[in-house]
Amino acid sequence: QVQPVESGGGSVQAGGSLRLSCAASGYSYSSNFMGWFRQAPGKEREGVAGIYTGTGVTFNYYADSVKGRFTISRNNANNTVYLHMNSLKPEDTAIYYCATRRSWRRGDSWSIPREYNYWGQGTQVTVSS
Repeated sequence: QVQPVESGGGSVQAGGSLRLSCAASGYSYSSNFMGWFRQAPGKEREGVAGIYTGTGVTFNYYADSVKGRFTISRNNANNTVYLHMNSLKPEDTAIYYCATRRSWRRGDSWSIPREYNYWGQGTQVTVSS
C-alpha cells in the first residue's frame, strides 16, 4: 500500500537527460520525505537526492556528485516524486530506487538507506560514452 513504483529509466548518451518518476501508492501512510538512491555495479547503495514537503516549506537535498545536474521535485496532487537528470555521465549508470520513510525532521540524515521503510523495485539508467 505504500510501496513506491519507479519508472522512466532507459539508455542515453553522455550529456543527455532523463526524468524518473516515483508513484508512491499509499503515500499518506508515510512521512512527507522521499529519497532517490542508486546502486552501481560493485558499489553500495548511495543516496542521490531527497525531498521534504511540509506546510509552507520544501527542503531538497542532493549528493555532491549530482548537484547542479539533478533536480528532485514532487507533484503533491498525485503523490509523485520526480528526479530530472541532466548532463548525464557514464558514472551515473546504476539502478535507481525510490524510497520513503515513516518520519523525518530537519536535522535528520537523509541519505542512509537503512532509515527508509519502503522501497521500489528500481529502474535501470544506462549512460553510454
